[in-house]
Amino acid sequence: MPRTHYAPTDRVHFTWDTRHQPLLSIDSGDTVVLWTRDVSDNQITPASTAEAITTLDWNRVYPLCGPFEVHGAEPGDTLAVEVLDIHTQGWGWTGIIPGFGLLAERFSEPYLRIFDLTGGDVTFLREDIAIPIEPFFGTMGVCPAGAQAQAVMPPGRFGGNLDTRQLTRGTTLYLPVQERGALFSCGDAHAAQGDGEVCVTGIEAPMYAALRFTLHKGRRIPAPQFVTAGGLTPRVNQAGFYGTTGVGPDLLQAAKDAIDAMVDHVAQTYGLPPVDAYVLASLVVDLKLSEVVDAGQYVVSALLPLAVFRQ
Repeated sequence: MPRTHYAPTDRVHFTWDTRHQPLLSIDSGDTVVLWTRDVSDNQITPASTAEAITTLDWNRVYPLCGPFEVHGAEPGDTLAVEVLDIHTQGWGWTGIIPGFGLLAERFSEPYLRIFDLTGGDVTFLREDIAIPIEPFFGTMGVCPAGAQAQAVMPPGRFGGNLDTRQLTRGTTLYLPVQERGALFSCGDAHAAQGDGEVCVTGIEAPMYAALRFTLHKGRRIPAPQFVTAGGLTPRVNQAGFYGTTGVGPDLLQAAKDAIDAMVDHVAQTYGLPPVDAYVLASLVVDLKLSEVVDAGQYVVSALLPLAVFRQ
Protein backbone atom coordinates (compact mmCIF):
# COMPACT_ATOMS: atom_id res chain seq x y z
CA MET A 1 0.00 0.00 0.00
CA PRO A 2 1.58 3.35 -1.03
CA ARG A 3 2.25 5.68 1.86
CA THR A 4 2.57 9.44 2.33
CA HIS A 5 5.67 10.75 4.10
CA TYR A 6 6.30 14.23 5.54
CA ALA A 7 9.85 15.43 5.12
CA PRO A 8 11.49 17.06 8.16
CA THR A 9 12.02 20.80 7.69
CA ASP A 10 15.06 21.27 9.92
CA ARG A 11 17.71 19.65 7.70
CA VAL A 12 19.05 20.63 4.28
CA HIS A 13 22.21 19.91 2.33
CA PHE A 14 24.20 22.06 -0.09
CA THR A 15 26.08 19.57 -2.26
CA TRP A 16 25.59 16.27 -4.07
CA ASP A 17 27.34 13.65 -2.00
CA THR A 18 26.89 9.89 -1.70
CA ARG A 19 27.75 10.22 2.01
CA HIS A 20 24.64 12.25 2.90
CA GLN A 21 22.36 10.27 5.18
CA PRO A 22 18.87 9.80 3.71
CA LEU A 23 16.30 12.22 5.07
CA LEU A 24 13.59 9.64 4.27
CA SER A 25 13.49 6.05 3.03
CA ILE A 26 10.51 5.32 0.80
CA ASP A 27 9.05 2.67 -1.49
CA SER A 28 8.09 2.97 -5.13
CA GLY A 29 4.61 4.49 -5.31
CA ASP A 30 5.02 6.57 -2.15
CA THR A 31 4.34 10.31 -1.92
CA VAL A 32 6.47 12.85 -0.07
CA VAL A 33 5.07 16.15 1.20
CA LEU A 34 7.87 18.67 1.65
CA TRP A 35 8.82 22.28 2.18
CA THR A 36 11.87 23.95 0.65
CA ARG A 37 13.71 27.14 1.53
CA ASP A 38 14.46 29.79 -1.05
CA VAL A 39 17.76 29.43 -2.93
CA SER A 40 19.52 31.86 -0.56
CA ASP A 41 18.67 29.72 2.49
CA ASN A 42 16.75 32.59 4.09
CA GLN A 43 19.60 35.07 3.61
CA ILE A 44 17.17 37.16 1.56
CA THR A 45 13.85 38.05 3.19
CA PRO A 46 10.85 40.22 2.24
CA ALA A 47 12.57 43.08 4.09
CA SER A 48 15.92 42.79 2.25
CA THR A 49 17.52 45.42 0.03
CA ALA A 50 20.04 45.01 -2.81
CA GLU A 51 22.80 45.01 -0.21
CA ALA A 52 21.81 41.43 0.62
CA ILE A 53 22.97 40.39 -2.86
CA THR A 54 26.49 41.62 -2.12
CA THR A 55 26.78 39.79 1.22
CA LEU A 56 25.50 36.35 0.24
CA ASP A 57 27.31 33.46 1.89
CA TRP A 58 27.70 31.19 -1.15
CA ASN A 59 28.26 28.16 1.08
CA ARG A 60 24.57 28.48 2.00
CA VAL A 61 23.20 28.89 -1.52
CA TYR A 62 21.15 26.01 -2.99
CA PRO A 63 19.77 24.36 0.15
CA LEU A 64 18.23 21.05 -0.93
CA CYS A 65 15.57 18.93 0.73
CA GLY A 66 16.61 15.29 0.83
CA PRO A 67 18.05 12.95 -0.02
CA PHE A 68 15.16 10.49 -0.31
CA GLU A 69 16.26 6.88 -0.57
CA VAL A 70 14.02 4.78 -2.82
CA HIS A 71 14.10 1.11 -1.88
CA GLY A 72 15.24 -1.13 -4.71
CA ALA A 73 16.62 1.64 -6.93
CA GLU A 74 19.88 0.76 -8.65
CA PRO A 75 21.99 2.15 -11.50
CA GLY A 76 20.29 1.25 -14.76
CA ASP A 77 16.82 2.04 -13.40
CA THR A 78 14.75 5.17 -13.95
CA LEU A 79 13.05 7.15 -11.19
CA ALA A 80 9.79 8.88 -12.15
CA VAL A 81 8.96 11.95 -10.06
CA GLU A 82 5.39 13.19 -10.46
CA VAL A 83 4.62 16.73 -9.28
CA LEU A 84 1.24 16.27 -7.61
CA ASP A 85 1.09 19.73 -6.06
CA ILE A 86 3.35 22.75 -5.64
CA HIS A 87 2.60 26.23 -4.34
CA THR A 88 4.41 29.24 -2.96
CA GLN A 89 4.54 30.53 0.59
CA GLY A 90 3.47 34.05 -0.35
CA TRP A 91 6.60 35.86 -1.44
CA GLY A 92 9.66 35.60 -3.66
CA TRP A 93 12.57 37.58 -5.01
CA THR A 94 14.47 38.21 -8.21
CA GLY A 95 18.00 39.55 -8.25
CA ILE A 96 20.84 40.54 -10.50
CA ILE A 97 24.11 39.21 -9.11
CA PRO A 98 27.25 40.95 -10.42
CA GLY A 99 29.24 38.65 -12.71
CA PHE A 100 26.29 36.32 -13.40
CA GLY A 101 23.58 36.27 -16.04
CA LEU A 102 23.47 36.34 -19.82
CA LEU A 103 24.09 40.10 -19.97
CA ALA A 104 26.53 40.34 -17.06
CA GLU A 105 28.62 42.96 -18.86
CA ARG A 106 25.63 45.27 -19.41
CA PHE A 107 24.05 44.80 -15.98
CA SER A 108 26.88 44.76 -13.46
CA GLU A 109 25.24 46.34 -10.38
CA PRO A 110 23.45 44.32 -7.69
CA TYR A 111 19.67 44.52 -7.93
CA LEU A 112 16.89 43.00 -5.83
CA ARG A 113 13.14 42.99 -6.29
CA ILE A 114 10.70 41.44 -3.82
CA PHE A 115 7.43 40.03 -5.19
CA ASP A 116 4.13 39.61 -3.32
CA LEU A 117 2.71 36.22 -4.33
CA THR A 118 -0.49 36.38 -2.28
CA GLY A 119 -2.70 38.05 -4.91
CA GLY A 120 -3.87 34.99 -6.83
CA ASP A 121 -2.30 33.42 -9.90
CA VAL A 122 -0.27 36.46 -11.01
CA THR A 123 2.21 38.90 -9.51
CA PHE A 124 3.04 42.35 -10.85
CA LEU A 125 6.27 43.88 -12.11
CA ARG A 126 4.29 47.07 -12.65
CA GLU A 127 0.56 47.65 -12.21
CA ASP A 128 0.04 46.89 -15.92
CA ILE A 129 2.53 44.00 -16.23
CA ALA A 130 1.18 40.73 -14.80
CA ILE A 131 3.54 37.76 -14.46
CA PRO A 132 1.82 34.35 -14.24
CA ILE A 133 2.74 32.36 -11.14
CA GLU A 134 3.69 28.86 -12.32
CA PRO A 135 5.77 27.23 -9.56
CA PHE A 136 8.38 24.54 -10.15
CA PHE A 137 11.62 23.27 -8.64
CA GLY A 138 14.70 24.59 -10.39
CA THR A 139 16.66 21.69 -8.94
CA MET A 140 15.47 18.08 -8.96
CA GLY A 141 17.92 15.23 -9.25
CA VAL A 142 19.28 11.93 -8.10
CA CYS A 143 22.76 11.78 -6.61
CA PRO A 144 25.48 11.70 -9.30
CA ALA A 145 27.60 8.57 -9.41
CA GLY A 146 30.42 8.77 -6.88
CA ALA A 147 29.67 12.38 -5.95
CA GLN A 148 31.58 13.88 -3.04
CA ALA A 149 30.88 17.50 -2.12
CA GLN A 150 29.82 18.18 -5.74
CA ALA A 151 28.31 21.63 -6.34
CA VAL A 152 24.58 21.80 -7.04
CA MET A 153 25.19 24.01 -10.08
CA PRO A 154 25.66 23.04 -12.92
CA PRO A 155 23.22 20.23 -13.84
CA GLY A 156 24.14 16.92 -15.41
CA ARG A 157 22.68 13.71 -16.75
CA PHE A 158 21.52 12.96 -13.21
CA GLY A 159 19.27 16.04 -13.30
CA GLY A 160 20.04 18.66 -10.70
CA ASN A 161 19.88 22.38 -11.47
CA LEU A 162 17.83 21.90 -14.65
CA ASP A 163 15.83 25.17 -14.33
CA THR A 164 13.25 23.67 -16.68
CA ARG A 165 10.14 25.73 -16.17
CA GLN A 166 7.80 23.08 -17.60
CA LEU A 167 8.26 20.93 -14.47
CA THR A 168 5.08 22.36 -12.95
CA ARG A 169 2.09 20.66 -11.31
CA GLY A 170 1.06 17.60 -13.32
CA THR A 171 4.45 17.03 -14.94
CA THR A 172 6.41 13.82 -14.47
CA LEU A 173 10.21 13.99 -14.54
CA TYR A 174 12.23 10.86 -15.37
CA LEU A 175 15.75 10.58 -13.95
CA PRO A 176 18.40 7.92 -14.65
CA VAL A 177 19.42 6.36 -11.33
CA GLN A 178 23.17 6.53 -10.72
CA GLU A 179 23.55 5.38 -7.11
CA ARG A 180 21.85 2.64 -5.08
CA GLY A 181 18.69 4.09 -3.56
CA ALA A 182 18.60 6.94 -6.12
CA LEU A 183 19.08 9.53 -3.32
CA PHE A 184 16.74 12.16 -4.77
CA SER A 185 16.85 15.80 -3.63
CA CYS A 186 15.13 19.00 -4.69
CA GLY A 187 15.03 22.74 -4.03
CA ASP A 188 15.73 26.09 -5.71
CA ALA A 189 12.01 26.62 -6.34
CA HIS A 190 10.76 29.35 -8.67
CA ALA A 191 7.34 31.00 -8.77
CA ALA A 192 7.98 32.16 -12.35
CA GLN A 193 10.73 31.93 -14.96
CA GLY A 194 11.15 32.20 -18.70
CA ASP A 195 13.07 29.60 -20.69
CA GLY A 196 16.66 30.70 -20.19
CA GLU A 197 16.45 32.38 -16.75
CA VAL A 198 18.58 35.04 -18.40
CA CYS A 199 19.38 37.31 -15.45
CA VAL A 200 20.35 34.16 -13.40
CA THR A 201 17.28 34.23 -11.16
CA GLY A 202 13.60 33.48 -11.58
CA ILE A 203 11.22 34.49 -8.82
CA GLU A 204 13.10 32.58 -6.14
CA ALA A 205 10.67 31.42 -3.47
CA PRO A 206 10.18 29.05 -0.54
CA MET A 207 7.75 26.35 -1.61
CA TYR A 208 5.42 23.57 -0.50
CA ALA A 209 5.07 20.48 -2.70
CA ALA A 210 3.86 16.89 -2.92
CA LEU A 211 5.86 14.50 -5.10
CA ARG A 212 5.08 10.88 -5.98
CA PHE A 213 7.97 8.53 -6.77
CA THR A 214 7.74 5.48 -9.02
CA LEU A 215 10.69 3.22 -9.80
CA HIS A 216 10.96 1.83 -13.35
CA LYS A 217 13.21 -1.19 -12.97
CA GLY A 218 15.55 -1.84 -15.89
CA ARG A 219 14.47 1.24 -17.84
CA ARG A 220 17.58 3.05 -19.05
CA ILE A 221 17.50 6.66 -20.24
CA PRO A 222 20.60 8.73 -21.09
CA ALA A 223 19.54 11.96 -19.35
CA PRO A 224 16.45 13.54 -17.78
CA GLN A 225 13.18 13.36 -19.70
CA PHE A 226 9.73 14.68 -18.83
CA VAL A 227 6.09 14.69 -19.89
CA THR A 228 3.80 17.64 -19.26
CA ALA A 229 0.11 17.57 -18.43
CA GLY A 230 -0.86 20.08 -21.11
CA GLY A 231 0.38 22.88 -23.37
CA LEU A 232 3.71 24.53 -22.68
CA THR A 233 2.45 28.10 -22.26
CA PRO A 234 -1.31 27.92 -21.60
CA ARG A 235 -1.34 31.00 -19.35
CA VAL A 236 -0.19 33.37 -22.12
CA ASN A 237 -1.43 31.77 -25.34
CA GLN A 238 -4.49 34.01 -25.57
CA ALA A 239 -2.38 36.78 -27.14
CA GLY A 240 0.54 37.07 -29.51
CA PHE A 241 4.29 37.17 -28.98
CA TYR A 242 6.97 39.69 -29.92
CA GLY A 243 10.24 38.11 -31.04
CA THR A 244 13.79 39.36 -31.26
CA THR A 245 16.62 37.30 -32.70
CA GLY A 246 20.34 36.72 -32.53
CA VAL A 247 22.04 35.31 -35.62
CA GLY A 248 25.60 34.03 -35.94
CA PRO A 249 28.02 31.12 -35.61
CA ASP A 250 28.06 31.12 -31.78
CA LEU A 251 24.89 29.98 -29.98
CA LEU A 252 25.72 31.73 -26.72
CA GLN A 253 26.43 35.02 -28.43
CA ALA A 254 23.26 34.67 -30.49
CA ALA A 255 21.28 34.18 -27.26
CA LYS A 256 22.93 37.28 -25.77
CA ASP A 257 22.11 39.30 -28.88
CA ALA A 258 18.47 38.20 -28.81
CA ILE A 259 18.03 39.16 -25.16
CA ASP A 260 19.97 42.41 -25.59
CA ALA A 261 17.57 43.40 -28.35
CA MET A 262 14.58 42.32 -26.25
CA VAL A 263 15.68 44.48 -23.33
CA ASP A 264 15.95 47.47 -25.65
CA HIS A 265 12.54 46.73 -27.19
CA VAL A 266 10.77 46.43 -23.84
CA ALA A 267 12.47 49.53 -22.40
CA GLN A 268 11.61 51.64 -25.42
CA THR A 269 8.11 50.32 -26.02
CA TYR A 270 6.79 50.04 -22.48
CA GLY A 271 8.84 52.67 -20.66
CA LEU A 272 10.54 50.29 -18.25
CA PRO A 273 14.04 50.99 -16.94
CA PRO A 274 16.44 48.64 -18.78
CA VAL A 275 17.21 46.75 -15.56
CA ASP A 276 13.50 45.97 -15.08
CA ALA A 277 13.21 45.01 -18.76
CA TYR A 278 16.06 42.55 -18.16
CA VAL A 279 14.30 41.13 -15.09
CA LEU A 280 11.07 40.80 -17.07
CA ALA A 281 12.96 38.86 -19.75
CA SER A 282 14.23 36.44 -17.09
CA LEU A 283 10.71 35.88 -15.78
CA VAL A 284 8.56 35.58 -18.93
CA VAL A 285 10.65 35.60 -22.13
CA ASP A 286 11.38 32.21 -23.71
CA LEU A 287 14.61 31.61 -25.60
CA LYS A 288 14.12 29.29 -28.56
CA LEU A 289 16.66 27.56 -30.76
CA SER A 290 15.00 28.44 -34.06
CA GLU A 291 17.53 27.03 -36.53
CA VAL A 292 20.80 25.07 -36.43
CA VAL A 293 21.23 23.64 -39.95
CA ASP A 294 21.92 26.66 -42.14
CA ALA A 295 25.65 26.67 -42.98
CA GLY A 296 26.82 27.26 -39.42
CA GLN A 297 24.70 30.36 -38.86
CA TYR A 298 22.42 29.71 -35.90
CA VAL A 299 19.22 31.60 -35.07
CA VAL A 300 18.12 32.10 -31.46
CA SER A 301 14.76 33.77 -30.86
CA ALA A 302 13.57 35.50 -27.71
CA LEU A 303 9.77 35.43 -27.45
CA LEU A 304 7.90 37.90 -25.25
CA PRO A 305 4.26 36.93 -24.42
CA LEU A 306 2.14 40.01 -25.00
CA ALA A 307 -0.49 38.63 -22.63
CA VAL A 308 1.53 39.92 -19.65
CA PHE A 309 0.74 43.52 -20.63
CA ARG A 310 -2.63 44.73 -19.39
CA GLN A 311 -4.41 47.73 -20.89
